Parts: sequence; C-alpha cells; structure tokens
Amino acid sequence: MDGTLTDGGIFLDGAGREWKRFDIQDGMGLARLQKSGVEVALLSGRRSEATAARARELGIAEVVNGVSDKLPALQALCRSRGIHPEEVCFVGDDLNDIECIRWCGLGVAVRNAQIDVKAVADWITPSRGGQGAVREVAERILALNGDPHAP
Repeated sequence: MDGTLTDGGIFLDGAGREWKRFDIQDGMGLARLQKSGVEVALLSGRRSEATAARARELGIAEVVNGVSDKLPALQALCRSRGIHPEEVCFVGDDLNDIECIRWCGLGVAVRNAQIDVKAVADWITPSRGGQGAVREVAERILALNGDPHAP
C-alpha cells in the first residue's frame, strides 16, 4: 500500500490526522482489474484510515490494514479464497514485502523500491510507487489475461 499506491509519504496535521496522496490512474487500473474479474486486495504494514477509505472508494472489500508480518496474512487470504501462489501478483517496495514477492507467482517491485526488493522481483515497474506503477501492473495483468484494451 504505502510506497506502491502512494509515494510513501505520510502527511500528519497538528491533530494527528493522516493524509495520503493517491494516483487516480492507479485507481483506474485497479477498477479495470476488478471489472475483468481479477480479485484485488490491499495489504499494508501500517494501520491507516486513509487506506481503508481509498479501498472503499475503489470497491475493494479485502483490506488487511496494520499487519506487521505480511506473508502469513497474504497466505491466509489466498487460502480462504482457494487461490494458489502462482495465481497471485504482489507489488511491493520495502523489506517487509520481500517474502510476499518471493512467494507469489508474479512478484513486482516499483521503480523506487529498495535494492533488496528489486533483487527478488520478477519485474520492476518503469514508474515509481504512487506515480502510476500500480496502473502499469494492472495493464500487464490485463494483457496477460487477453484483454483487448490493454496496451
């Protein structure tokens, strides 16, 4: 979530309220995936109401928010849906994403990911996190699934 759907920055006001910036084209990519039948879930190491609000906006029902160990959470999510690792794409940017990237069928690092994350990824996006990287992943998945409108 943070660093993939956002640029990794977090804004806090004086009352401790959090603000995040989301790229609208990333949101369109996620909407296109869902419309094509691809299940989308958000997994975040930080608990954030901004993350939950963005998920609601996009109609993403599955949000795992504030989980420190992501791989068991991802595996449980997949088991509950009968999804196998080779059917999963995981997009990450930091060290706490490495296990998930290694476990899934298509492990993706955004362009500005940490070097250790890039080293284990199957693909590195041309764009940075929060700046169209998730849209690029969505379009790649749509193309692999035979969508005639994917680039």
